[in-house]
Parts: sequence; structure tokens; C-alpha cells
Amino acid sequence: MNLSTYLLKKNPIQDWRRPRSYSVRFCFLLRLPSFKYRDKKTSTGFSGHCFAPSNSISVILRKEKRKMAGNLTTGGGKDLPGDMNRKSANTDSLVVCFGEFLIDFVPTVGGVSLAEAPAFQKAPGGAPANVAVCVSRLGGSSAFIGKVGDDEFGHMLANILKENYVDNTGMRFDQSARTALAFVTLRADGEREFLFFRHPSADMRLHESELDINLINKAKIFHYGSISLIEEPCKSAQLAAMNIAKKSGSILSYDPNLRLPLWPSAEAAREGIMSIWEQADLIKVSEDEITFLTEGGDPYDDNVVMNKLFHPNLKLLIVTEGSAGCRYYTKAFKGRVPGIKVKAVDTTGAGDAFVGGLLSSLASDLNLFQDEKGLREALAFANACGALTVTGRGAIPALPTKQAVVDALTKYNAS
Repeated sequence: MNLSTYLLKKNPIQDWRRPRSYSVRFCFLLRLPSFKYRDKKTSTGFSGHCFAPSNSISVILRKEKRKMAGNLTTGGGKDLPGDMNRKSANTDSLVVCFGEFLIDFVPTVGGVSLAEAPAFQKAPGGAPANVAVCVSRLGGSSAFIGKVGDDEFGHMLANILKENYVDNTGMRFDQSARTALAFVTLRADGEREFLFFRHPSADMRLHESELDINLINKAKIFHYGSISLIEEPCKSAQLAAMNIAKKSGSILSYDPNLRLPLWPSAEAAREGIMSIWEQADLIKVSEDEITFLTEGGDPYDDNVVMNKLFHPNLKLLIVTEGSAGCRYYTKAFKGRVPGIKVKAVDTTGAGDAFVGGLLSSLASDLNLFQDEKGLREALAFANACGALTVTGRGAIPALPTKQAVVDALTKYNAS
């Protein structure tokens, strides 16, 4: 029996990827004061030193960082190995999400400011990544394209996508910039508060040359936000990706996801968000975003929405209203679908869950753009996705399964 087999048998550890060191105690004598072991099949290595406190021997194991079998790319990035995914994407209904992937830090208690929070819970976040995981968790096929730091958080995020059956071969690692961090809370007065650490962060350093063009070409729906438009080189990378997706026949899905603290100014944010507005086939906005983008327009006025935000090439415009539900606008019809009332614990990721729920339905049936009855059912499903997400803390950890959504809708419809 080799050493690693013995240690695992004596001290089973569920996931060797998470911590970097472990203290393992056992009562037999090692002949050598140090040891090394490498598993050729998994490329995982262990090394250690032993000493004898009291009546046992302690061995400190240090898991060597797994070597990523990729090549360096422009901007100090690294490709992910081709075996990172346990489930191949179904290209007939693939949703490819482009943008930021980061670590959210959420207060362990609700209704406090960031300064008042006694502690924070770490959770993966970033709107496009949230959408990708949501689509997969609902049974759909999704992929993510973006950049993270070549650090512990970056590799953790890549593994989270893998664990959620999201194709992560479009991810890149940056060796010069760290994975972005964001502290977010919902205060007692109902206002959301953000504090970002990206000066710069790895997601801002994605280059056009690092894009996985083959993956983009497979997308039935290509989804993105506006945060990647703030800085170069990521801005050019996003514009290029959108152009590739459009030429390949993908539906372009846009959620501006306004984060004013990240932009140089309010005017820069408004101009940047609207600069790609008319390229989208599907747009989702919140009430606050309507007011901002129309410079004070009434978000409940259909004329404001249709005259200032609906463009000739748009297939569907969605306005989310939080727990109240959503409104929808097409060239042929418009209406409103009520939401599901729940006790909110953390609203982070609710809009992303809504988008993920909607895109999972559209990827299976693009005829929903012309079928109002079917669209309303898809929007009710999306509303339920958003509602269930706010009942847990953190975006990705709280995203629901398809069965959970179906059960919630069944219960809601029966009441």
C-alpha cells in the first residue's frame, strides 16, 4: 500500500482541492525523516516531514499545486486543461456567458451596512458566471468565458464551474492580477451597498486574442453585461466576442447590471451601457436602470420604455420589478407576470437567477419570442428562480434546481 492510500484510508478527507495543508496523526514509525509521493495518473504530489511529539508521529502534508496543462496567453494568462469538464455541452442549446467572475463577501447577518457587519461569508459571484451556473443547475447547457487570477480564489472559481457542469474551457488565468473581490450588503433601509477590489483585477485584463472562438461559435445564446466595457483590453474582447456570436447566428442577450461605483462617472456609465444597446436581441433591465438610462424617466410608463429603450432589432425587452414580478415587451405584445412572495435573506444574484431561468427556457425554444402564452410561462419560471435565490445567502450557492422551481410554482398556483 502506498503512503497516500494509507493516509486517506486512516484519515479520509472529502475534498483535497480546498485547503493547502493538513495535519494527520497516526501511530506507526516512519523510517525516513521526510518523504515525497507523486501519483502519475492525477499529477498530484505530496511531500512532508515528520517529528515525534508525545506518543505519536505528526506528518504535515502539503498538497502541491496541480500543474495546469495549458499554455501562457496574452496578458500573462493561462488556458485551462481540456479535461476540466465532466459533462460535454449540448451545442444545440448552449448558453455562453461572457464577463466577470469574482468572490462576493456577504454579511453573516442581514440589514446591516458593510461597516456594521460582524463577519462575512465568502461566496462565488459575478453576474455572467451566476447566469451560467443557473442555466446548468436548471438542467441546461452552459459555458463561461472570462478571466480570473492565477491564485487560490481563481482556481476555486474554475472548480466551482466544473462542479456545476459549466463548460469552463473559455476561462483564462492571469499571473499578474488577482481575482476580483466584492463586498455586498442589503442595508436595513433597503439600499444595496457595494465595495469592490479590482485595481485592476484579472477579469479586466482579458484580451481579444484569448477568446475561445470555437466555443463562442457554438452558442445558441450569447449572454453578457456591461462591466467588461469599463476598461481595456476587456472592452475590445467583449466587442469582438459579440461580433463573433452575431455572425454565427447566436441570440445576443444583454443585462446591463449597472454598478455605478465601477464607472468613472454616471455619464460614462450611461454612454457605455447604451453604446451596445442596439446590438442585443434580448435585454433585461431593472426599474432603477430604466430611470438611470432615460435620465429620470418613469420606469412604469410604457411609453418611456418603448420610445427610449425598445429598438427596431429587439426581440424582447424585460423589466424586472423584484418581488412584484416582471413586465415584457415585444413588437407584437406586452404584459406583466406577477412574482412569488418569499422571505428574503439575501437579494444578491436574484436578477441573475431570473435571467438564467429565462435563458434556459429560450435555449430550448426560441419560438417563445412569438408565443405570448409560452413566454408568460417562461417568465413565471424565471420569477420563481429569482424568488428562491433570495431565500439563501450568496448568489451561486442559493441558485435553485429545476425541481425546486417546479415545486415552488406548483405550490404557488395551488394557493
